[in-house]
Amino acid sequence: MDDERLLRYGRQIMLPQIDIEGQEKLAQSTALIIGLGGLGSPIAMYLATAGVGHLILVDFDEVELSNLQRQIIHHNKDLGRPKVESAKDTLLSLNPETRITCINEKLDEAELTEQVRQADVVLDGSDNFTTRFMVNRVCVKQKTPLVSGAAIRMEGQIAVFMNNLPDSPCYQCLYKEEGEEETRCSETGVLAPVVGIIGSLQATEAIKILSDITDESTGWILIMDALRQEWRKLKLAKDPNCPICG
Repeated sequence: MDDERLLRYGRQIMLPQIDIEGQEKLAQSTALIIGLGGLGSPIAMYLATAGVGHLILVDFDEVELSNLQRQIIHHNKDLGRPKVESAKDTLLSLNPETRITCINEKLDEAELTEQVRQADVVLDGSDNFTTRFMVNRVCVKQKTPLVSGAAIRMEGQIAVFMNNLPDSPCYQCLYKEEGEEETRCSETGVLAPVVGIIGSLQATEAIKILSDITDESTGWILIMDALRQEWRKLKLAKDPNCPICG
């Protein structure tokens, strides 16, 4: 590692859990980010600045004025641009070493599978159950760790599914594909820092996975109530009857 990289990542390398070895692992890693909105913005920015070598960005939307309240990777000058292109510009301004692949389309399951095969970790920042269930199916099939987040109103949650481990539950152990009620922030609202907190936690968990920091990163869900500033951590068990991982 050259002097410039040592300086750029020095505060992170000082951590005994990371060190130079962990930083090198980050540099050689690929993270797939689904959605460049409120969650995907801090996810992508922190993974880029932390030194993850390759980011694959997937989003088919364009930047709108209503996005700018919480989607901090985009700016006024980006209105009307594809989100992946806007995000790429911001990420390269933060860390020009980052290799970025932009996918400006809605992927079907076969196309998503091709992208997941390239990734060491997948981060889901989507806002609908259809996408979340599809991402989960593919990650379980490919045995790829999945970091899932969601935020609405003044509430948020994050869960990590280590699909490369045989005893890990999956997203569908927690939510059933039939009967889940779809609620979006465009209908109920969301406090801007809430998505920032959850997205930052998703980035943290991804960095831990990519740098091989061992802990209990699977089998739990962390729930935040920002109004009362309360947190709950619940243990998740693998559902033996789950149609995806059971």
